[in-house]
Amino acid sequence: MTADWAPVGPDPHLAFVRDDVVPRTPEGCEDCLRIGSPWVHLRLCLTCGHVGCCDSSPNRHARAHAALVGHPIVRSFEPGENWRWCYVDEALA
Repeated sequence: MTADWAPVGPDPHLAFVRDDVVPRTPEGCEDCLRIGSPWVHLRLCLTCGHVGCCDSSPNRHARAHAALVGHPIVRSFEPGENWRWCYVDEALA
């Protein structure tokens, strides 16, 4: 008997992840800092280093950045957290 499904495999968007990413604004959300808005949690774009606020924040800048420039994967920029999220697949990466 054979399965009628196959594992999808690793997220193809991982190709966008760079090893040498440096946070552009380590002090907080780049866009919130510019407009004087608060944020809840921070996310680091693993393609360019943009620091954006999470989906629980009023402006959701990390998601907006991903949609605007096509950088799909972020990691938590919170102390002690190291998970990654793919906005394209809406899943951990």
